[in-house]
Amino acid sequence: MSRMIRLFCTLVLLTLSCTAQTSGKKRVAVLDFDYGTVQSYVNEIYGSNQDVGKGITDMLVEKLVSDGKFSVIERKALDKIMAEQNFSNSDRANPATAQKIGQILGVDAIIMGTITKFGRDDHSKSYGGVGFGRAGIGLGGIKKNESKAVCAISARVVDTTTGEILAAVTGEGESKRSGTSLVGLGAGRGGGGGGGFDTHASNFGQTLLGEAVTQAVGDVGAKLDNSAANVPTKKVDVAGIVADVSGNTLIINVGSKTGLRVGDKLEISRPLRQIKDPTTGKVIKTVSSKVGDGTVTEIDADSATLSFNGSGPAKVGDVAKTPQ
Repeated sequence: MSRMIRLFCTLVLLTLSCTAQTSGKKRVAVLDFDYGTVQSYVNEIYGSNQDVGKGITDMLVEKLVSDGKFSVIERKALDKIMAEQNFSNSDRANPATAQKIGQILGVDAIIMGTITKFGRDDHSKSYGGVGFGRAGIGLGGIKKNESKAVCAISARVVDTTTGEILAAVTGEGESKRSGTSLVGLGAGRGGGGGGGFDTHASNFGQTLLGEAVTQAVGDVGAKLDNSAANVPTKKVDVAGIVADVSGNTLIINVGSKTGLRVGDKLEISRPLRQIKDPTTGKVIKTVSSKVGDGTVTEIDADSATLSFNGSGPAKVGDVAKTPQ
């Protein structure tokens, strides 16, 4: 029996440890990287403008989520805020934009950056030689073409409270082979071919450019992981009122301005009576009864939607607050 008890205690401790590690993740949002510096090269490779910043950002998000050092806000929530605030692609590298978006989303930091290299860096080498023919001796040569793809990414971590840059990192990648086109299709004037920039294509990682991009994303992702300790965790106490009830969905009158974030849990309680100072008439205490818990599923600046779980139905006027 004692062995079973020890095993049970070990499992409990492991569970608590895992919970603590998960809850300790820094919450971030990743803006689509700016690629204006390399846009002309993108046009030359693909024959049209391709949003390589968005594609590379998607790869970086997958890397950060997989590594587990950050909790990353879903693209859907970020795109919604970008549209509501009328932010455009030109705002991708603006720290003021990052700070404002971060405050609305209630994240600890925003990761933003720029694609600084993207494309090919080819070299042709000629090797001299001597040829013998019927007309006599002549000089000749052999020309060897070597294709080389390069990608470089610059990323910054911006504090959403102060706008301070908490970390700045760069990642680079390159791949080279002889007689190979850049994107794995028919080589064109820029060494690329038809199609578009699709990081989810089955053969993307096997192309020269795909290999270079994957290396650069891996490099910058690892360095961002190492900077996680630089990001301060914002702990806030929130108190609001339930303004609407529809089944198990509640809407409360506080939002991201208070620091509340998607995924946060709030205690839902019902005021029963107020205790007043008999000499001044001032309310000195409110006696409440807990009716359940709510998890934030959507949020904007002034309101939040909660999924409610409790022993009884919630009501308009109930209090939603951070558990103590």
